[in-house]
Amino acid sequence: MNLSQVLQQSGVIESMARELGIDEQTARVGAGALLPAIVAGMGRQTTSAAGSGGLGGLADVLGSVLGGGQSAGAASGGTGGLSGGLGGALGSILLDQVLHRDPTPVETGNDILGQIFGSREVSRGVAEEVAGSTGISSDILKRMLPILAMAVVGYMMNRGQAPAAAPAPEAAPAPAPAPASAGGGVLNDALGAILGQVVAGLGRR
Repeated sequence: MNLSQVLQQSGVIESMARELGIDEQTARVGAGALLPAIVAGMGRQTTSAAGSGGLGGLADVLGSVLGGGQSAGAASGGTGGLSGGLGGALGSILLDQVLHRDPTPVETGNDILGQIFGSREVSRGVAEEVAGSTGISSDILKRMLPILAMAVVGYMMNRGQAPAAAPAPEAAPAPAPAPASAGGGVLNDALGAILGQVVAGLGRR
């Protein structure tokens, strides 16, 4: 099962379609086209942060989801906590925010995009490129991006908490995880699994 199918079965696609006022097929196509850029950006962020022994700004963004103004790493006594119980709590919160019938608090998603893409210009560029390849309005895709980013990070954090419970790729083995560092470990393994799932999904199109 690839990541697109996970989002479909978990209700994320249905929830996005409802919030954006589009049909589920459009939401599914848009999400499938945006996912590779989001996951690639997350991979760059995680790899860069692992070299410095932490998750950097992304940890601060995730920590703000819990409230209290402290980073997720500080809240757990170190960034390693992001791949344990705290990571699971963050993942559940993010997914609940996406799946809830109330409007998704996209400020969090935009903050995540800011960390993985670096600027709003890159986010806009991604949306416009996908619009050109799918025929979906770039305005819809721009609104979809922060919601999708929250869902992917939420799934990743839950995957880090309970690797055995997460669906495995059907094809194309996941890339080998990066060497463990002060901020790596299970979280990097989870990201590697997600990358493998995206590659598997693209290979079946």
